[in-house]
This record gives sequence, structure tokens and C-alpha cells, in this order.
Amino acid sequence: QVQLVESGGGSVQAGGSLRLSCAASGYTYSSKYMGWFRQAPGQEREGVAAIYTGGSFTYYADSVKGRFTISQDNAKNTVYLQMNSLKPEDTAMYYCATGIPPIISAGKLVAGRFAYWGQGTQVTVSS
Repeated sequence: QVQLVESGGGSVQAGGSLRLSCAASGYTYSSKYMGWFRQAPGQEREGVAAIYTGGSFTYYADSVKGRFTISQDNAKNTVYLQMNSLKPEDTAMYYCATGIPPIISAGKLVAGRFAYWGQGTQVTVSS
């Protein structure tokens, strides 16, 4: 069975950095779209970054462009989200998910195209 396990969340001060990891198992990891989403209490889920594990495609939401970097290690079946220059508004539960194209519509990740999700890891940024 497909399993996605996130780790790396925590509490940091504004301007700090965190690296999230998403370890995938139970399916063929190669040539898949992997995405990172986040959801804060009372807010809609937001897709922040995505990567194609079989090529060079990456996607970033405008809100994180230039600060977050998505990458992967195929040997470890793991996707990472390096988050720099963190802001209090980045505070949220972060989830990774695997999706089937088309994963982008109107410039945003489409959560409904992502079938499998991890349990999430909390990121808290204090001012």
C-alpha cells in the first residue's frame, strides 16, 4: 500500500529555515508527481510546491517562490522541501502527496489530482 511519511517540521523564528522530508513507499516512486501542500487552521489548503520525479519539472506557488526549494533523492524515494526565510504566515500543517496530471490549473496545484497523502508535519514560525 502507498505510504507517505513526512518529517522535519518544528518551531522556528521568523527568518529561520527548516527542511521537510517525505519518504514514499508501497509504489513505483519513479516518474511520479509529488507535491507539498499546507493548511493553517481556518484556511484553505494551499499547494506550495511540486516536482516530477522522472524529470526536471518543478512548481512553486507565488507565496513561496524564491524561499522554498523542492528536491528529491530517487535512491531514497524521498522528496524534500527546503524552506528558507520563513515567515509567520508560513505556519501550517504541511502535507506531501502524490498526484496524477494534470496537477496544475489556473496556475495552482489541484489537490483533487493528488490521491495519496501523508499524515502531515507541523511548521510553526514565530515573529
